Amino acid sequence: MTNRSAERIGRALVLLVSTFLITDGFIQIASPPFLVTALTHIGFPPQAGPAIAVVTLTCALLLAARVTAPFGALLTTAFLGGAICAHVRIGEIGSPPQLLCLILGAALWGGLVLSDYRVRALLAPRRGVDGYWSAEV
Repeated sequence: MTNRSAERIGRALVLLVSTFLITDGFIQIASPPFLVTALTHIGFPPQAGPAIAVVTLTCALLLAARVTAPFGALLTTAFLGGAICAHVRIGEIGSPPQLLCLILGAALWGGLVLSDYRVRALLAPRRGVDGYWSAEV
């Protein structure tokens, strides 16, 4: 796979995650009955939907812009981790929402590694002076 193809695939993955988050954010703003029930089941107040939507949409928009995508990925990872934690708290370990959060996070970071040279440079192992792999610069 060429470098250009990898960048395109990576960017498509990042935009797919961003699109999913934007859709989720708008659903949370609308607060349909099934969402209010789900929020209540997890332990959030019913009126938390719009506030969570603001966070979701902020993460998605930061993720969608190339310049702010690494920062958006960091915030999105924290957001998805919080969602996973909320389900662990109520005993739903391995539930579909948790698996979806894991898949979104993996797709997000996989896409970012493919599409952004800054992230690749940050995560790439470096060889030390003695030829062994090292985390030192």
